[in-house]
Amino acid sequence: MTAPPAPGPATPLLDTVAVPADLRRLASAELRQLADELRAETIAAVGQTGGHLGSGLGVVELTVAIHYVFDTPEDRLIWDVGHQAYPHKIITGRRERIRTLRQGGGLSGFTRRAESEYDPFGAAHSSTSISAALGFAVANRLAGRPGKAIAVIGDGAMSAGMAYEAMNNAKQAGNRLVVILNDNDMSIAPPVGGLSAYLARLVSSRRFLGIRDLARRISRRLPEALHRAAKKTDEFARGMAMGGTLFEELGFYYVGPIDGHNLDQLIPVLENVRDAAEGPCLVHIVTQKGKGYGPAEAAADKYHGVQKFDVITGEQAKSAAGPPSYTGVFANALVAEAARDETICAITAAMPSGTGLDKFESVHPERYFDVGIAEQHAVTFAAGLAAQGLRPFCAIYSTFLQRAYDQVVHDVAIQNLPVRFAIDRAGLVGADGATHAGSFDVTYLATLPNFVVMAAADEAELVHMVHTAALHDAGPIAFRYPRGNGTGVALPDVPERLEIGKGRIVRHGTKIALLSLGTRLAEALRAAEQLEARGLSTTVADLRFAKPLDEELIRRLMTSHEVIVTIEEGAIGGLGAHVLTLASDEGLTDSGLKIRTMRLPDMFQDHDAPDRQYDEAGLNAPQIVATVLKALRHNSAGVEEARA
Repeated sequence: MTAPPAPGPATPLLDTVAVPADLRRLASAELRQLADELRAETIAAVGQTGGHLGSGLGVVELTVAIHYVFDTPEDRLIWDVGHQAYPHKIITGRRERIRTLRQGGGLSGFTRRAESEYDPFGAAHSSTSISAALGFAVANRLAGRPGKAIAVIGDGAMSAGMAYEAMNNAKQAGNRLVVILNDNDMSIAPPVGGLSAYLARLVSSRRFLGIRDLARRISRRLPEALHRAAKKTDEFARGMAMGGTLFEELGFYYVGPIDGHNLDQLIPVLENVRDAAEGPCLVHIVTQKGKGYGPAEAAADKYHGVQKFDVITGEQAKSAAGPPSYTGVFANALVAEAARDETICAITAAMPSGTGLDKFESVHPERYFDVGIAEQHAVTFAAGLAAQGLRPFCAIYSTFLQRAYDQVVHDVAIQNLPVRFAIDRAGLVGADGATHAGSFDVTYLATLPNFVVMAAADEAELVHMVHTAALHDAGPIAFRYPRGNGTGVALPDVPERLEIGKGRIVRHGTKIALLSLGTRLAEALRAAEQLEARGLSTTVADLRFAKPLDEELIRRLMTSHEVIVTIEEGAIGGLGAHVLTLASDEGLTDSGLKIRTMRLPDMFQDHDAPDRQYDEAGLNAPQIVATVLKALRHNSAGVEEARA
């Protein structure tokens, strides 16, 4: 008798889950297998694309549990920042595209409304999720819709004041708002085994909430002294068992801490919270960043952001050797300045390695301050230091400095305090896309009285600008520089103090003048070579300063050249607008001078390789040449020359 064939391998559960509705058809006992498969798929995908890995691995079980318990997308799930949303994308209809993460034309590395109905709110900057979820919850309440809003926020993001501003207003949402605090680093309160899990399930249950609400109503009828005593006893008892008094004072019912990797704990607690009749709830879970992938668990940064890597070994692809990064050049220059001047100090808003200030901390720890995700506080703190005679450098990405603009205006500029702003990630930033692009800093800083705004054309210029800023005590000063490696230019042994508001000529010509601000200088020089080949003698100027402008240099170029083109890695309203204003105020265009401004387009550009982004923006050498030729075609005296 022939033996029956051996059973083939079971179909992976993940293959049966295209959207969360499919997940909700699974038995709860199957969710552990699904989570394991989801973790493996996340690792495999990011191994091919690079991106943020550790955060997503830490919330695999939470992602499965939320979509299993809540009715997404009718219930709105909002991930703070979005670093951790890759597993979410895989089970919300985007698995087939997950290996296009952060690639041109592919999936965003963050949540994005245009990408999926399961991304109800775009993210990438920290600490916005509770405010947004509150908006969704209140809108549902006003419209009489049943949907809930769930905000997942990390413990690091809770260092931003915005999170508490939102929580302070959360009572307006009633029981439609659930906040899940993902504690994966600061260990606000670690879980204490089975007892903690049991208590979390107990206090989130309808029965307990009902008894507690009854006790509250009864206590209110007691004499005031007894009512206060009863309230304190209730708070003390729950605070002793599991913490949370702070969140209670902000209007939340606190549940936790619980193990965020234990589905047997997560699901019943989330079900109880979902069905609770009381007000907004905060569920405190404790997770491990990088969970389930040995190399990530062993790494100091838990593989927060990675290059492409070998899934088996965890070894990341090494970038080709090249010049030092602008960030590294800034960091080393600042460390050297601080060695010469003990009044120099450095401030970061939770980005010590991203801004290079970890190098500063290792040498001058007593003058280093990481204020957490609190850019507003960072700026006003720096203003206070400056007012007391110190020389603070506030190192913040361009996109994050936007969050503190009121403080820049009110606390720094109006008071003319000498805060030094080191603006990293200026211009386009590649795979991180529109949410992280440094498009607007020149526009929003150069409009302010008292400000000095510089842009480094290369890493040697950056060293000079750090030195110039260190010595500038007359008011606020900012210098911007891009993400990535420099040009390979030799760094100066001794930095030069730049004269405020003075640019430099780097190539002399007679007919065309290209006025560059920042690292488009290399493209301007390439364009000049191509224009020279057409017989168009071209001057290239590195203006260095967007404010104050080198008016003398600009006047000289405008009165001696036929075409002026400004080139910058920023939005409209920056250098070009200031040059045009100068020309208009002084009547410099009356003689028929042609002025063109080249800047980032009036759009939010999607993620892509930086070179392709700048091609799309029209800021590379071929587009500079085309702009000059087009300007000449509008000048009858230059038509024949342009055709030649």
